[in-house]
Amino acid sequence: MELILKTTIDTLGQEGDIVKVKSGYGRNYLVPQGKAVLATKENMAILEQQVSAINAKKELDQKVAEELSKKISGTTITIAQRVGEEDKLYGSVTSSEIAEKLNKLGIVIDRRKIMLDEPIKTLGITMVPCKTGYQMTTEIKVEIVPLAIEE
Repeated sequence: MELILKTTIDTLGQEGDIVKVKSGYGRNYLVPQGKAVLATKENMAILEQQVSAINAKKELDQKVAEELSKKISGTTITIAQRVGEEDKLYGSVTSSEIAEKLNKLGIVIDRRKIMLDEPIKTLGITMVPCKTGYQMTTEIKVEIVPLAIEE
């Protein structure tokens, strides 16, 4: 089944691309969700008229992603956690906590864009990849330190 994408889907392609998908995926998910339309002659003609607007939007998205990437790269976040014996963390550091710390620094990013395979469970410095958009990624330096307990 051939479809024209109305929105960018990471696993398929960019907005305006013509893609081939299995009929069930297209019929049951992409078309009803409004993420794609059938690649008919009428829809192809509409796409031809919208090409310049789509390209302008792609350029804007790329600029925004580059700016966010510049902001994030080189950023170091320090998170204090409670530790037990042998410097083992009681809990773990998740992408939500990293996103929260970035928000406090004035960098707004969705936690789902932070590509943390599994929560951080050790002290030290970890490089965490982060999607900034338009197929760009950068890394954030996350430093986990022991929480100072006042006695």
